[in-house]
Amino acid sequence: MLQGVLIAESLRVGAQLTGIPLQITKLTRVEMTNRGDHQPRHWTLLEFSAEESAAERLADQLSSCLASSGGWYTDFHTADETFVIFANKVFRYPRGQAEGRSEAQHYGRSVGVPEQQLDWQV
Repeated sequence: MLQGVLIAESLRVGAQLTGIPLQITKLTRVEMTNRGDHQPRHWTLLEFSAEESAAERLADQLSSCLASSGGWYTDFHTADETFVIFANKVFRYPRGQAEGRSEAQHYGRSVGVPEQQLDWQV
């Protein structure tokens, strides 16, 4: 199973994720102290899991669902790989690979993700 976290507020208006069964494993509402300038104060975190075989399709669909402004991304991982997804951009690399993580973090900075939010699981 793959596992990840999606921030509901990161979805663009009108976005739809279809055809990939997700299991919501935890739903949490939090107040953010390290939010970006254009991010809301309160976030809804959706921790999810899905079949590993859906990883590539899920990453592609999420990249078309995320808002392109506001410094948003989502991430998930399988047993072997990490996926970091931005609007219209997907990074995929072997878990624990410093180079892949660094490339995704560099891109995140370029689209306005605050430094303290570039902390996804390896």
